[in-house]
Amino acid sequence: MSTRVYGSVARIADFGNSNFDLVELDRSEWATGDYVQGEVVGRWTPLYRIEDRSGLLVKVEAGDWVVGALGDRAATLEGVGGWADIKEDGIMHALTSAGLMAVFTSKSTLLPDPLELKYQGHLCRDGRKVRMSDFAMRSDTHEYDVPTVLLFGTSMSAGKTTAGRRVCKELDRAGLFVIGAKLTGAARYRGILSFLKTGAREIYDFVDAGLPSTVVPEAVFRASIRPLLNHINDRRPDLVVVEAGASPLEPYNGEAVMDELGDNIVCAILCASDPYAVVGVQKAFGLTPDLVTGPAAQTSAAVALVKKLTGLRAINIIDPAQKLAFRGFLLDMLESARQRSDLATVNRP
Repeated sequence: MSTRVYGSVARIADFGNSNFDLVELDRSEWATGDYVQGEVVGRWTPLYRIEDRSGLLVKVEAGDWVVGALGDRAATLEGVGGWADIKEDGIMHALTSAGLMAVFTSKSTLLPDPLELKYQGHLCRDGRKVRMSDFAMRSDTHEYDVPTVLLFGTSMSAGKTTAGRRVCKELDRAGLFVIGAKLTGAARYRGILSFLKTGAREIYDFVDAGLPSTVVPEAVFRASIRPLLNHINDRRPDLVVVEAGASPLEPYNGEAVMDELGDNIVCAILCASDPYAVVGVQKAFGLTPDLVTGPAAQTSAAVALVKKLTGLRAINIIDPAQKLAFRGFLLDMLESARQRSDLATVNRP
């Protein structure tokens, strides 16, 4: 008997095993954000796992059914693909474990073969396909004026989520109401879920805005993300810790999200793959971060090179010996932000 697994892109929906119909639609009716079901095919590899609606990885095998959403991805280190490249045979891939459905058109040779699925149909109700946007946050207003810590990177796997967890932990330790948010990237739930486990009281991401990834036209991205920002604003946190997936120069709308956050960014932390990548981001994007971390700060030599090349401070935040230095940096940042706003008084230990 086949097992149906709902990818984490479906966590905003109200699906159960009998409250939708499965209908094969003509390709002309397909679109980004459509909920679809695929049957697992192909030979098992370590990527034959789906992140379910609670964020847990579930092993799947041939014959199982996976519910996900059509979308695109443009990852520099793993793979590139889009749903429009799905051929007439209906074979598609899970571009991420969250159930981002499409076909890889370019993939790192270091990755195992991806989870392969055969399109079975769209999830429909009353003759109408069900889409992520049906469950997206809505708002008639657009307000956002919360002090924000922005985490961005020179590429994927540069340490943004690790940095975000550390920031949430220290801000929670300071007695602040913190919200964690991932506003660009390709759908995975585990990363932002780890913010909740380390200090953020609430978490949100672009899936809540109805997007399977942020590889969408800029106008679509802005229209989708603004209700989410408005909701966060209504919650009135002391600070928001925002992770921008990938780098600002990749096609994930990183530049647009920085524009949406605007002057509310009180601290920008760059997670860099190496010291020279820091120079690249500065020159290409014209943004000077307040701190550099990630692999670019792994050793004293790397920290010194960042300083030499850019004049910026770098801290290896995963080094226990640097814990107090990082805490001091954050507390200084909080004090500066407090002086510029009504941020609650920082509780220094």
